[in-house]
Amino acid sequence: MTRRFEGKVALVTGATTGIGQATAVRLASDGALVGVNRKPGIDATETLDMIKAAGGEGFAVEADMRDPVAVTAMVKEVAARGGRLDYVVSNAAINPFMPWDSTSIDDFDELFETNVRGSWVICTEGAKQMIAEGHGGAIVMISSISAHVGSPNQVAYCGTKGAISMLGKALGSVLGNNGIRVNVVEPGAVKTNMSAPMLDMPDVMKYYLDRIALHRVADPSELASTVAFLLSDDASYVTSATLLVDAGFIVNAEL
Repeated sequence: MTRRFEGKVALVTGATTGIGQATAVRLASDGALVGVNRKPGIDATETLDMIKAAGGEGFAVEADMRDPVAVTAMVKEVAARGGRLDYVVSNAAINPFMPWDSTSIDDFDELFETNVRGSWVICTEGAKQMIAEGHGGAIVMISSISAHVGSPNQVAYCGTKGAISMLGKALGSVLGNNGIRVNVVEPGAVKTNMSAPMLDMPDVMKYYLDRIALHRVADPSELASTVAFLLSDDASYVTSATLLVDAGFIVNAEL
Protein backbone atom coordinates (compact mmCIF):
# COMPACT_ATOMS: atom_id res chain seq x y z
CA MET A 1 0.00 0.00 0.00
CA THR A 2 1.32 3.44 -0.93
CA ARG A 3 2.01 5.65 2.07
CA ARG A 4 0.13 8.95 1.87
CA PHE A 5 3.19 11.20 1.75
CA GLU A 6 5.23 8.98 -0.59
CA GLY A 7 7.40 11.10 -2.89
CA LYS A 8 6.84 14.25 -0.84
CA VAL A 9 9.44 16.35 0.98
CA ALA A 10 8.79 18.05 4.31
CA LEU A 11 10.69 20.47 6.53
CA VAL A 12 9.92 20.45 10.25
CA THR A 13 11.44 23.09 12.51
CA GLY A 14 12.31 22.44 16.13
CA ALA A 15 12.33 18.73 15.33
CA THR A 16 14.73 17.43 17.99
CA THR A 17 12.16 17.20 20.81
CA GLY A 18 8.46 17.29 21.60
CA ILE A 19 5.81 18.00 18.98
CA GLY A 20 8.39 18.73 16.28
CA GLN A 21 10.16 15.43 16.83
CA ALA A 22 6.91 13.45 16.86
CA THR A 23 5.76 15.22 13.69
CA ALA A 24 9.01 14.53 11.84
CA VAL A 25 8.74 10.84 12.73
CA ARG A 26 5.07 10.67 11.76
CA LEU A 27 5.56 12.31 8.37
CA ALA A 28 8.56 10.10 7.61
CA SER A 29 6.65 6.97 8.64
CA ASP A 30 3.96 8.04 6.16
CA GLY A 31 6.52 8.20 3.35
CA ALA A 32 7.82 11.78 3.34
CA LEU A 33 11.51 12.59 3.16
CA VAL A 34 11.89 14.90 6.18
CA GLY A 35 14.34 17.72 6.76
CA VAL A 36 14.85 17.65 10.53
CA ASN A 37 15.69 21.15 11.70
CA ARG A 38 18.01 21.47 14.65
CA LYS A 39 19.26 24.57 16.38
CA PRO A 40 23.06 24.98 16.27
CA GLY A 41 24.57 22.98 19.10
CA ILE A 42 21.59 20.62 19.36
CA ASP A 43 21.93 17.01 18.21
CA ALA A 44 19.30 15.57 15.85
CA THR A 45 20.51 11.95 16.17
CA GLU A 46 17.62 10.84 18.39
CA THR A 47 15.02 12.06 15.90
CA LEU A 48 16.86 10.55 12.95
CA ASP A 49 17.13 7.20 14.77
CA MET A 50 13.38 7.30 15.49
CA ILE A 51 12.68 8.04 11.83
CA LYS A 52 14.81 5.10 10.74
CA ALA A 53 13.09 2.81 13.25
CA ALA A 54 9.73 3.91 11.85
CA GLY A 55 10.82 2.89 8.34
CA GLY A 56 11.24 6.46 7.13
CA GLU A 57 13.95 8.71 5.77
CA GLY A 58 15.21 12.04 7.02
CA PHE A 59 18.26 14.26 7.29
CA ALA A 60 19.34 16.99 9.67
CA VAL A 61 19.45 20.66 8.68
CA GLU A 62 20.72 23.44 10.92
CA ALA A 63 19.29 26.90 11.51
CA ASP A 64 18.48 29.19 14.41
CA MET A 65 15.01 30.68 13.89
CA ARG A 66 16.41 34.10 14.89
CA ASP A 67 18.70 34.07 11.83
CA PRO A 68 16.69 34.80 8.65
CA VAL A 69 19.68 34.15 6.39
CA ALA A 70 20.22 30.69 7.90
CA VAL A 71 16.51 29.88 7.76
CA THR A 72 16.30 30.86 4.09
CA ALA A 73 19.39 28.79 3.31
CA MET A 74 17.85 25.83 5.13
CA VAL A 75 14.74 25.95 2.94
CA LYS A 76 16.94 25.91 -0.15
CA GLU A 77 19.00 23.03 1.23
CA VAL A 78 15.97 20.87 1.93
CA ALA A 79 14.55 21.53 -1.54
CA ALA A 80 17.92 20.77 -3.14
CA ARG A 81 18.50 17.54 -1.22
CA GLY A 82 14.92 16.35 -1.63
CA GLY A 83 14.46 17.58 -5.18
CA ARG A 84 11.36 19.56 -4.13
CA LEU A 85 9.54 20.99 -1.11
CA ASP A 86 5.92 20.09 -0.41
CA TYR A 87 5.32 20.72 3.28
CA VAL A 88 6.54 23.06 6.01
CA VAL A 89 5.76 22.59 9.68
CA SER A 90 6.70 25.69 11.66
CA ASN A 91 7.08 24.39 15.20
CA ALA A 92 10.29 25.83 16.67
CA ALA A 93 9.64 28.11 19.63
CA ILE A 94 10.90 29.13 23.05
CA ASN A 95 8.90 29.68 26.24
CA PRO A 96 10.98 31.09 29.10
CA PHE A 97 8.56 31.17 32.02
CA MET A 98 8.70 34.63 33.57
CA PRO A 99 6.22 37.19 34.93
CA TRP A 100 5.50 40.29 32.85
CA ASP A 101 7.35 42.65 35.20
CA SER A 102 10.61 40.72 34.99
CA THR A 103 10.48 40.31 31.19
CA SER A 104 13.24 42.49 29.81
CA ILE A 105 13.26 44.07 26.37
CA ASP A 106 15.90 41.54 25.39
CA ASP A 107 13.66 38.71 26.61
CA PHE A 108 10.74 40.14 24.66
CA ASP A 109 12.79 40.54 21.49
CA GLU A 110 14.15 37.00 21.71
CA LEU A 111 10.64 35.60 22.09
CA PHE A 112 9.25 37.47 19.10
CA GLU A 113 12.32 36.97 16.92
CA THR A 114 12.25 33.23 17.54
CA ASN A 115 8.56 32.47 17.68
CA VAL A 116 6.98 35.05 15.37
CA ARG A 117 9.63 36.30 12.97
CA GLY A 118 11.10 32.80 12.73
CA SER A 119 7.68 31.42 11.81
CA TRP A 120 7.18 34.20 9.29
CA VAL A 121 10.50 33.56 7.57
CA ILE A 122 10.24 29.77 7.40
CA CYS A 123 6.67 29.89 6.10
CA THR A 124 7.12 32.66 3.55
CA GLU A 125 10.42 31.28 2.25
CA GLY A 126 8.89 27.81 2.11
CA ALA A 127 5.93 29.22 0.19
CA LYS A 128 8.22 30.99 -2.27
CA GLN A 129 10.03 27.71 -2.89
CA MET A 130 6.76 25.86 -3.50
CA ILE A 131 5.57 28.61 -5.86
CA ALA A 132 8.84 28.45 -7.81
CA GLU A 133 8.41 24.69 -8.16
CA GLY A 134 4.82 25.18 -9.29
CA HIS A 135 3.11 22.29 -7.52
CA GLY A 136 1.38 23.84 -4.51
CA GLY A 137 1.83 22.48 -1.03
CA ALA A 138 0.75 22.79 2.58
CA ILE A 139 2.00 24.59 5.67
CA VAL A 140 1.10 24.01 9.31
CA MET A 141 2.07 26.49 12.01
CA ILE A 142 2.13 25.40 15.66
CA SER A 143 0.53 27.96 17.94
CA SER A 144 -0.98 27.26 21.38
CA ILE A 145 -4.02 27.64 23.59
CA SER A 146 -1.96 30.61 24.81
CA ALA A 147 -3.34 32.42 21.75
CA HIS A 148 -6.65 32.46 23.64
CA VAL A 149 -5.93 32.37 27.38
CA GLY A 150 -3.51 34.30 29.57
CA SER A 151 -0.93 32.89 31.95
CA PRO A 152 0.85 34.82 34.74
CA ASN A 153 4.29 33.56 33.72
CA GLN A 154 3.80 33.55 29.94
CA VAL A 155 2.40 36.98 29.11
CA ALA A 156 4.84 37.83 26.31
CA TYR A 157 4.75 34.23 25.06
CA CYS A 158 0.96 34.48 24.77
CA GLY A 159 1.48 37.46 22.49
CA THR A 160 3.70 35.43 20.18
CA LYS A 161 1.15 32.65 19.88
CA GLY A 162 -1.71 35.04 19.16
CA ALA A 163 0.43 36.50 16.38
CA ILE A 164 1.19 33.06 14.93
CA SER A 165 -2.49 32.08 14.82
CA MET A 166 -3.40 35.22 12.89
CA LEU A 167 -0.35 34.99 10.60
CA GLY A 168 -1.42 31.50 9.57
CA LYS A 169 -4.95 32.58 8.72
CA ALA A 170 -3.73 35.61 6.78
CA LEU A 171 -1.09 33.66 4.86
CA GLY A 172 -3.67 31.08 3.90
CA SER A 173 -5.89 33.79 2.48
CA VAL A 174 -3.24 34.88 -0.03
CA LEU A 175 -1.42 31.63 -0.79
CA GLY A 176 -4.52 29.80 -1.97
CA ASN A 177 -3.97 31.36 -5.40
CA ASN A 178 -0.85 29.22 -5.62
CA GLY A 179 -2.46 26.01 -4.41
CA ILE A 180 -0.83 26.30 -0.98
CA ARG A 181 -2.89 25.65 2.13
CA VAL A 182 -1.91 27.15 5.49
CA ASN A 183 -3.39 26.02 8.79
CA VAL A 184 -2.64 26.46 12.47
CA VAL A 185 -2.69 23.93 15.31
CA GLU A 186 -3.24 25.28 18.82
CA PRO A 187 -2.18 22.56 21.30
CA GLY A 188 -3.28 22.44 24.90
CA ALA A 189 -1.32 20.59 27.57
CA VAL A 190 1.24 18.28 25.95
CA LYS A 191 4.03 16.23 27.53
CA THR A 192 7.12 18.03 26.21
CA ASN A 193 10.38 19.44 27.54
CA MET A 194 8.89 22.92 27.17
CA SER A 195 5.85 22.17 29.32
CA ALA A 196 7.75 20.18 31.95
CA PRO A 197 8.39 23.14 34.30
CA MET A 198 4.61 23.54 34.65
CA LEU A 199 3.37 19.98 34.41
CA ASP A 200 5.92 18.74 36.94
CA MET A 201 4.19 20.83 39.61
CA PRO A 202 1.45 18.77 41.28
CA ASP A 203 -0.92 21.73 41.79
CA VAL A 204 -0.61 22.78 38.15
CA MET A 205 -1.12 19.24 36.91
CA LYS A 206 -4.22 18.91 39.09
CA TYR A 207 -5.57 22.18 37.69
CA TYR A 208 -5.21 20.87 34.15
CA LEU A 209 -6.49 17.36 34.80
CA ASP A 210 -9.57 18.70 36.60
CA ARG A 211 -10.47 20.93 33.63
CA ILE A 212 -9.42 18.88 30.61
CA ALA A 213 -12.52 17.03 29.44
CA LEU A 214 -10.48 13.88 28.74
CA HIS A 215 -8.64 14.28 32.11
CA ARG A 216 -5.17 13.71 30.68
CA VAL A 217 -2.47 15.65 28.91
CA ALA A 218 -1.57 14.83 25.32
CA ASP A 219 1.31 12.81 23.99
CA PRO A 220 3.25 14.64 21.25
CA SER A 221 2.28 11.88 18.81
CA GLU A 222 -1.36 12.97 19.10
CA LEU A 223 -0.45 16.46 17.88
CA ALA A 224 1.67 14.91 15.12
CA SER A 225 -1.43 13.04 13.92
CA THR A 226 -3.32 16.34 13.73
CA VAL A 227 -0.52 17.96 11.73
CA ALA A 228 -0.36 14.99 9.37
CA PHE A 229 -4.11 15.28 8.72
CA LEU A 230 -3.86 18.99 7.91
CA LEU A 231 -0.96 18.41 5.50
CA SER A 232 -2.67 15.51 3.79
CA ASP A 233 -5.17 15.44 0.94
CA ASP A 234 -7.81 14.49 3.52
CA ALA A 235 -7.74 18.20 4.42
CA SER A 236 -7.74 19.39 0.80
CA TYR A 237 -10.51 21.95 1.45
CA VAL A 238 -9.09 23.21 4.75
CA THR A 239 -7.06 26.41 4.76
CA SER A 240 -6.77 29.51 6.96
CA ALA A 241 -8.13 27.40 9.81
CA THR A 242 -7.03 27.34 13.44
CA LEU A 243 -7.61 23.98 15.10
CA LEU A 244 -7.72 23.96 18.89
CA VAL A 245 -6.38 20.60 20.10
CA ASP A 246 -6.79 20.89 23.87
CA ALA A 247 -9.13 17.98 24.77
CA GLY A 248 -11.73 20.40 26.05
CA PHE A 249 -9.57 22.47 28.40
CA ILE A 250 -10.57 25.96 27.37
CA VAL A 251 -14.29 25.30 27.53
CA ASN A 252 -13.85 24.23 31.18
CA ALA A 253 -11.15 26.70 32.17
CA GLU A 254 -13.51 29.12 33.89
CA LEU A 255 -15.40 26.54 35.99
